[in-house]
Amino acid sequence: MTQLVRRPVLGLLACALLLVAGCAQPARAPQADNISMGVWRGRLAVQVEDNPSQSFSAGFELKGRPEAGELMLYNPFGGTVAALSWAPGFATLRSASEVRQFESIDALVAGATGTAIPVASLFDWLSGNNTAVNGWEADLSQLAQGRLHARRVAPPPVADLRVALDK
Repeated sequence: MTQLVRRPVLGLLACALLLVAGCAQPARAPQADNISMGVWRGRLAVQVEDNPSQSFSAGFELKGRPEAGELMLYNPFGGTVAALSWAPGFATLRSASEVRQFESIDALVAGATGTAIPVASLFDWLSGNNTAVNGWEADLSQLAQGRLHARRVAPPPVADLRVALDK
């Protein structure tokens, strides 16, 4: 290329690089709390084989640990149905119409879903650890495909928990 043509091309290339560099964001250092906190997203379904049978399903985002965290539940259109949050000594359920306080995450989940679900073990199961829970059978065989199934056989009524994680 001649000098007269090369300068404008190099000038445009330099401007384009500056614009792209100006849009770039520096890498952020991970926060200490986020390193130890899991985050899972997908759909969950709970079915309680009672008389009458009860079922519940929703999109979800689960953040945190068994000791402190947040569970957001979404309707099929992406709207928030409920927000569950907990820390040592308290748990809160927020929905469009109310805010309810509970003494623990286990009491909150039982109040929100109608059945007890072992939350601490759910974190383990989602992490791939098949923690034993009295009365529950967890099937982690499809976790690599984003599927988890746990079934409470005792005490009655029988309850099914199914989780399908987003990939």
